[in-house]
Amino acid sequence: MLTFNHLLKEYKQKLRDSDIPMETCKLFLLELCNEHQYDLYLNIDKEVPQEILDAFRNGIKRILNHEPMNYVLGYAWFYGYQFKVNRDVLIPRYETEELVANILMTMDDMFKDYNEIVACDIGCGSGAIAISVAAEEPKVKMLASDISAEALEVTKQNATLNHVELEYYLGNMLDPLIENGCKVDVLICNPPYIKQDEVLETSVKEFEPHVALFGGSDGLKYYREVFEKAHLILKDKAFLAFEIGWDQKEALSKLVEVTFPQSTFEVLKDINGKDRMLIVKLGG
Repeated sequence: MLTFNHLLKEYKQKLRDSDIPMETCKLFLLELCNEHQYDLYLNIDKEVPQEILDAFRNGIKRILNHEPMNYVLGYAWFYGYQFKVNRDVLIPRYETEELVANILMTMDDMFKDYNEIVACDIGCGSGAIAISVAAEEPKVKMLASDISAEALEVTKQNATLNHVELEYYLGNMLDPLIENGCKVDVLICNPPYIKQDEVLETSVKEFEPHVALFGGSDGLKYYREVFEKAHLILKDKAFLAFEIGWDQKEALSKLVEVTFPQSTFEVLKDINGKDRMLIVKLGG
């Protein structure tokens, strides 16, 4: 009889010569059990059902080949919501949940008397940010744009999955919103910001979409593009919210000072003490 305990011990040995952490193995098994409404911890010393065993062995084989666990599962959790993911979209990172929290707090601070807050998520990918913000704040009318039709289709599926209504725009960065005359109170963007020559983990480099990763030679290409055109869609009183690379604070601060000289802005640290979020406030 192969119990869950024995199965984990078996793979502890197999993973010993791998760079895949044992925690990934445990988490993958836990997710498979949850999918089958099976409590792993209450049944740790019981026999593994064949359907879970087959899914686990097949999935771990892919994970050992450096395919991200969330692509193997077909979904990821973000801000308490489940999102479908595939190789057309980046896997949402838990660090980005802090950006969502700060967006919601800034909305409460700037627009507490508003009946409707119009927001856009530029380069929405899986829709994790757009959908989480819209789900948490009922006053939000959310516009979601992406240059990838495949990514936008994933966003549509996730909006349906999480019972959220969005408006969809296909095109490069702000362009489709400008072309449609959109005006927003909040501009959200988690752009590609990795430097072109940066060395990435194998799982990221070989499986996640490069169009959503790289931001030119210095990683700032898309920030410049958004900053340059933002005035065409922003209302007089508005704010912009970005995720940034941990080493981009100084360069982006200078860019904000030049582009938005009348603004107030702050760079916020994440739970690990790294500079990872930029909030720019205009007109209030």
